[in-house]
Amino acid sequence: MSGTLTTPVLRHLTPADRERIEDITRAVGVFRADEVPVALEVFDGAVGGSPDYLALGAELDGRLVGWICWGPTPCTLATFDLYWMAVDPAGQGAGVGSALVTEMERRLAGIARLVVVETAGRPDYASTRAFYQARGYRAAAVIPDFYAPGDDQVVYVKKLAY
Repeated sequence: MSGTLTTPVLRHLTPADRERIEDITRAVGVFRADEVPVALEVFDGAVGGSPDYLALGAELDGRLVGWICWGPTPCTLATFDLYWMAVDPAGQGAGVGSALVTEMERRLAGIARLVVVETAGRPDYASTRAFYQARGYRAAAVIPDFYAPGDDQVVYVKKLAY
């Protein structure tokens, strides 16, 4: 991917993408081994037609390099969770994550009033937190030791036109 100046192409994901989604999610290098099956469970729901999950993939030069999954937050009025997003390290810095988040927000315009993203507070997540902040998400809460001792949960929110 490096050296190419292509625009990410967004597309629907299918069950045939499952292995590549797993590869991308593992390649990011920040998710624990026990988190990957959870990502795949959410992916399976999204491609299996569950109304709880919506997902998109992003390609560069015809290769799937990123994915995002979001859905309505149960027991809320027009709040949505961004459940998972991962971009293959080989495709990072090419606008893939930005394209995925922008398209999710475009699809949620007029439907969602709030998007919630939960992420880790570990040092290896600093670029992830900076990514969301640069796109207008603000840290709304920190839950100390949520994921594990020393691994806080940082909750970001963004209000959308509703």
